[in-house]
Amino acid sequence: MTPLAAKCSEPFTPAEFDLDSGKVIKPASAKCCTSDITLEEFKSLCGKMDAFDATATTVQEFVDATANWRTDLYSTCGTVISHAESIELFKELGAKMTPELKSPSVKMPYEGDYTQEDYAQQMIDEYKAAGVPPQDVWAQSFNQGDVLYWIDKEPQFGKQAVFLDGRYNNVTFDHTRPGTWNPSMTQLAKNGVKIIAPPMWMLLKVNSRGKIVPSTYAKRARAAGLDIITWTLERSGPLKNGGGWYYQTVKKVTNNDGDMYVVLDVLARDVGILGIFLDWPATVTYYANCMDLE
Repeated sequence: MTPLAAKCSEPFTPAEFDLDSGKVIKPASAKCCTSDITLEEFKSLCGKMDAFDATATTVQEFVDATANWRTDLYSTCGTVISHAESIELFKELGAKMTPELKSPSVKMPYEGDYTQEDYAQQMIDEYKAAGVPPQDVWAQSFNQGDVLYWIDKEPQFGKQAVFLDGRYNNVTFDHTRPGTWNPSMTQLAKNGVKIIAPPMWMLLKVNSRGKIVPSTYAKRARAAGLDIITWTLERSGPLKNGGGWYYQTVKKVTNNDGDMYVVLDVLARDVGILGIFLDWPATVTYYANCMDLE
């Protein structure tokens, strides 16, 4: 365990169990933020796959929690780098860039004067300082205010700003009922949003014949002129049990890994997505080659 753990906002707390049933009554937890340490200290850490074990009683168990269908073959103390350094790496590799402005885990304004707008601006400033053309950047955020800020203050980058739609967390939101959408697809488009990015399940449904088809949400988004990016194709692992959260609207017709390609085909050809986030590039590469797509 790194000595930097002592700087965590909330140190590791082991899981607590009911002595009779053995069930977890309080999950293991820890909260360690980049704001707890310096950039130099951050860069001294090893990168690993994001996972934790809520039943852990030790730090080692807590962090050693990669799903059994994933692999730690390449988990050999990956080098962590700053955002600016990642931009230079992507430029060297000739890659496009899809940075997400993460929701802050600290109260904003941070330290009294660093506002959410400063945060959103700083991310764009690092691309500008590196000379990255705006058309190579798809800045994204679950915070609609961030997207609207980029559209207003950095319109060249705002053209490709992506609104990650996390409204499924709102108790009043129902992706099947347009009347619960605030703002509506039409209003988002009027506000200057060009790209919306919901999870895959919000774009799909199963019709009366048992076929996967575009959802009302998908149809309304396209009708409003919005492009769509979605996520995340392989995050659920094996699909023999329906695919979990990411496949929840099509789980009754999902029972094997081949169904991943059925879903991808509907998203690509019927929904007409602009892009999809994934964990392994091979999946979409096979599909693109098969369908003769760029």
